[in-house]
Amino acid sequence: MAALIMTLQLILSLSLLVFIHELGHFLAAKAFGMRVEKFYIFFDWGGKIWSKQIGETEYGIGLIPLGGYVKIAGMIDESMDKEQMAQEPQEWEFRSKPAWQRFIVMIGGIVMNILLGLIIFAGYNMYFDKDYIPVSELNKEGVYAMPMAEEFGFKTGDKILSINGEVPERAKDLSNIGVFFGSEWEIERNGQKMNLSMPDTLFRRAKEGFLGPMNQKVSVLAVADGSGAAKGGLQKDDVITKVNNQQVRNFFDFKKEAEKAKNKSINITVNRGNKPLSLTCAVDSLGRLGFNPIVSSEEYYPRTDYSWGSAFAFGAKEGWDAIYYNAKGFALIFAGKISAVESIQSPIGIAKIFGGDWQWDRFWKLTGLISFVLAFMNILPIPALDGGHMVFLAVEMLRGKPLSDAFLEKAQIVGFIILLPLMMFAIGKDIWFNIILPFFQ
Repeated sequence: MAALIMTLQLILSLSLLVFIHELGHFLAAKAFGMRVEKFYIFFDWGGKIWSKQIGETEYGIGLIPLGGYVKIAGMIDESMDKEQMAQEPQEWEFRSKPAWQRFIVMIGGIVMNILLGLIIFAGYNMYFDKDYIPVSELNKEGVYAMPMAEEFGFKTGDKILSINGEVPERAKDLSNIGVFFGSEWEIERNGQKMNLSMPDTLFRRAKEGFLGPMNQKVSVLAVADGSGAAKGGLQKDDVITKVNNQQVRNFFDFKKEAEKAKNKSINITVNRGNKPLSLTCAVDSLGRLGFNPIVSSEEYYPRTDYSWGSAFAFGAKEGWDAIYYNAKGFALIFAGKISAVESIQSPIGIAKIFGGDWQWDRFWKLTGLISFVLAFMNILPIPALDGGHMVFLAVEMLRGKPLSDAFLEKAQIVGFIILLPLMMFAIGKDIWFNIILPFFQ
């Protein structure tokens, strides 16, 4: 069932993203009087799931879920329709239109993906996050430095002044994507200003946690059967206040004490029904008791509601960060600082990120992120991608005459030669690590 849910989420997300991308090309082509012969979600090279002819356009869903396309008359594209290109150009064909119009048609899909990502991120801020803790509120007492942050020079109680020269507004900005791709921090410690530098490969350890609020309420969501927590009497909705008589200010305090007591027992004080209760629970070899926590800070910090203006502004920044740090990630791959095996995902790897349970907040956040990533990938100057077509059109505008059809056809083939091995590598890697290896373990 989990695999089915992952697959359904991936198909729904990719269908939406591909539809919006191709709609950008379609609407721009129609606006300039070009004839669109096909509009396909996914490729129909090996067959199609569905198709319907409406007017001059065949709409359909292909069998190969690696993208999609619109076939615009008179354009050298995925269809490689040499027969049409050998005929006399018609006024409604792509090749008969001015270069600037063709450029807009090519960039239309990228623009639509950016707009979709922006709308999703803004909607996520408004309807899922709803509000945020301002960094100015955290700075009244300072932040909590997790072990990884301490390793790079932070200390609990530090106040955050700027990251990469910008003053962070939200608490979540202290652990966004940019933090882990190399960042320069200005902090205040005991009244003294200091500068700290983070390496550009820190993203490998992002799951370890970095900086957080000093004060959090730690409650119990669920307790695993047979766990140390269950045997010790911990129950759903208990609020943990002390561990081994040490005040629990936040979940990091609790986790630190639990990890120090691996294969031992710890004493936990909880509030149950507004009454204190002392429990003794066994900790396993990984420093876990066997319960799922709910961690919140609403009781300690005033929160700021998103307006539509701020939701879009923060969404735009998050989208730009997604594009910028994907570009930086590619640069790190080519520089040999990170492995392509660790970084490149196929649809199989993406499906795994969606998870085996359907959570709409996670679905929309990932879909928005992939929309920005898709925009970045398509703007790369590789033949067969939109970016490649845009480069050729820019050259045409500069030289005052179009490149030959023979050159464009060969460039399209070169693009496929570049892209297909990358696709095969990504899919093969994910099959190996996510299917074959787990089967034998």
